[in-house]
Amino acid sequence: MKRKFLFALYQTPRGKLLQTMEAKYLKRCITVSCKQKQLQIGGLDWESEFVDCSLYRNYVILDGKGMGDARALKVNAKAYNLPIQTESMDLVIIPHMLEFDAQRFRTMREVHRVLKPGGELVILNFNSLSLYVRFQFLWDKKVGESWRAHFMTRSRLTDWLKLLNFEILHTAEFGLDAFTITHGGFSSPLKALFSMAYGLKAVKRQYSLIPLTPATQGKTRLAAANIGLESNLQKTKN
Repeated sequence: MKRKFLFALYQTPRGKLLQTMEAKYLKRCITVSCKQKQLQIGGLDWESEFVDCSLYRNYVILDGKGMGDARALKVNAKAYNLPIQTESMDLVIIPHMLEFDAQRFRTMREVHRVLKPGGELVILNFNSLSLYVRFQFLWDKKVGESWRAHFMTRSRLTDWLKLLNFEILHTAEFGLDAFTITHGGFSSPLKALFSMAYGLKAVKRQYSLIPLTPATQGKTRLAAANIGLESNLQKTKN
């Protein structure tokens, strides 16, 4: 499945509305300072709608075709083999890349590697239950690929992130004309049929094990105290 489907979808009326909602959501999710390092995996060419790349000088876009805002730093590499130092990024954004990445399991491990402890991760994915997205695949004559396991449900993606020690902060559901942010549970399956995509924000947690050593039992001085007491009694009798 090629990522060009994403940009073709953005040209449809509902796709343009989805793009507007996703831009607002990404702008809301970018809470790191402009001096910190940010990485976006997959260019969109409309980054200016949610981030000012002239202000965020450390904003890096990784895209094999060089897509993305011209003012951002560009890296031409594979997402599953990031040429980035370990634990060097404060924020990673993955806008609709995992659905088109055959090596998405390795990509997620690489994302975990380059994020600092406490770093934030924002992911945009298509809703696997969306009838509109499925119809667009059929319209695009990609029946052979449309029903394969490219799409991931939020619960499946959440399980992946928990295995990588990510804590889910909140999820977003992009509906017919607006998006809603929820903390904790997901919406009903019936409502999910009318949402085209979902967003997710998580934070990388790093837990360190504290070694437990057996406590050493101190020597008792009860006998010495008794000896001192007996000597005092003898002095009193004398």
